[in-house]
Amino acid sequence: MAQKNDNNGGNLGFEAELFKAADKLRGNMEPSDYKHVALGLIFLKYISDAFEARHAQLLAEDAAAEDKDEYLADNIFWVPKEARWSHLQGNAKQASIGTLIDEAMRAIEKDNESLKGVLPKDYARPALNKVMLGELIDLISGIALNEGNDKSKDVLGRVYEYFLGQFAGAEGKRGGEFYTPRSVVRTLVEMLEPYHGRVYDPCCGSGGMFVQSEKFVAEHGGRIGDIAIYGQESNYTTWRLAKMNLAVRGIDSDIRWNNEGSFHKDELRDLKADFILANPPFNISDWGGDRLREDVRWQFGAPPVGNANYAWLQHIFHHLAPHGFAGVVLANGSMSSSQSGEGEIRKAMVEAGAVDCMVALPGQLFYSTQIPACLWILAKDRSNGLVKKTRLRDRRCEVLFIDARQMGVLVDRTRRELTDDDIRKIASAYHAWRGEGGVGEYADIPGFCKSATLEEIRKHGHVLTPGRYVGAAEQEDDGEAFDDKMRRLTTQLAEQMARGAKLDAAIRENLKGLGYELPTLFTECAE
Repeated sequence: MAQKNDNNGGNLGFEAELFKAADKLRGNMEPSDYKHVALGLIFLKYISDAFEARHAQLLAEDAAAEDKDEYLADNIFWVPKEARWSHLQGNAKQASIGTLIDEAMRAIEKDNESLKGVLPKDYARPALNKVMLGELIDLISGIALNEGNDKSKDVLGRVYEYFLGQFAGAEGKRGGEFYTPRSVVRTLVEMLEPYHGRVYDPCCGSGGMFVQSEKFVAEHGGRIGDIAIYGQESNYTTWRLAKMNLAVRGIDSDIRWNNEGSFHKDELRDLKADFILANPPFNISDWGGDRLREDVRWQFGAPPVGNANYAWLQHIFHHLAPHGFAGVVLANGSMSSSQSGEGEIRKAMVEAGAVDCMVALPGQLFYSTQIPACLWILAKDRSNGLVKKTRLRDRRCEVLFIDARQMGVLVDRTRRELTDDDIRKIASAYHAWRGEGGVGEYADIPGFCKSATLEEIRKHGHVLTPGRYVGAAEQEDDGEAFDDKMRRLTTQLAEQMARGAKLDAAIRENLKGLGYELPTLFTECAE
């Protein structure tokens, strides 16, 4: 049986208890407000721990421990004395603790250009309970206590990520706008394997795609510096969460914000990315498409003004470098819709070889919606040159379909997660299909995966729903002869029908005794 993967924060074993304790402290405070209080303090603890570890090293080396450049050279944020965690912890029970935290946040922003406008600075507001703040500081003080810098960074990073996921769940639909479930992100990352080059997300939320990409590189023996992170986010509050999330992980990045969004103010207009991972908002109708009818990004046709799904797909495809790959999460309707020209755009994408793989996901994966979702894997150039260059199998006239709708486990009454085994099975099928080494030969598996030719896809009207192609799963032969099985099953059916008739008769008699005789609804007609 597959092990359930703790997709919100790894297997540290204490994040859940830590979150319960922190959540208890919030009292009647809304999760959407409390989120920034708790995450801001975790961030402050992280940069202070990193600073203090380097500070101790410099003192041991008789170096200039208060020289800001000594820290910036090692990609460590400079933390002035009044902003260090030890100072805040020592004053946690003071009535002025909210003001001290705000001053610490301002001091850090002043001395670290990349954090300007990022940190929360409203801890002194009267509505925020100062006793709760002090208790939260005490709680967070125990994270990675007395650990080395690398361990502290990893633990705090995972706690931050876990808290992000839990707040997203608590906020429901609103929470899903800034957080993509970790199992979905991991599936994309394991399929695309962003080892090197430029990684881009045009609607990056709180930055989960980037964190998982960096983790993938580190876990597979690569160097973190081999990938460059680029992103854009239109929600200012969410952009701040992303900046802190990446900083907690020590990830250098270029994340842009503007309130017009990637369609109308493409901050990275000239970027061509090697890998794009994105979870755009589903089925957005008010994206302003009427003002972009002749845009250069619409290579396969102008997307409908009433739905942004195909605008996202084409914006992402436009930003791919030659031989680049993209993974996009979209609503299931994108695979089969034909209204307002979407079917023609999808046809053009398939015929041009832009679609590499389609994955149907199980339901209940997302905090923000119960709408079933799918993964689009796009390839910029599946030409023969790429095949020869990489020695991959020539799949230029095929699309891989994977039906993962029956995968995953329920983690609560409303939400499902893909397990490690599920993710491995999906990614292995894709890599085998592409001819990459180490995962065995590809073979169609009825009910799970199918490599379909363009001709087969044309017969289905360029509808890309995996269920149309993978067929039904093969049933295991139980060894019982067909005639014997039918005799056994018909005997069982006769017994069940006889018991049903007796129950019907008993019910009729009981109702008749109560004065509610059932009427006869059907009579036989005489010939």
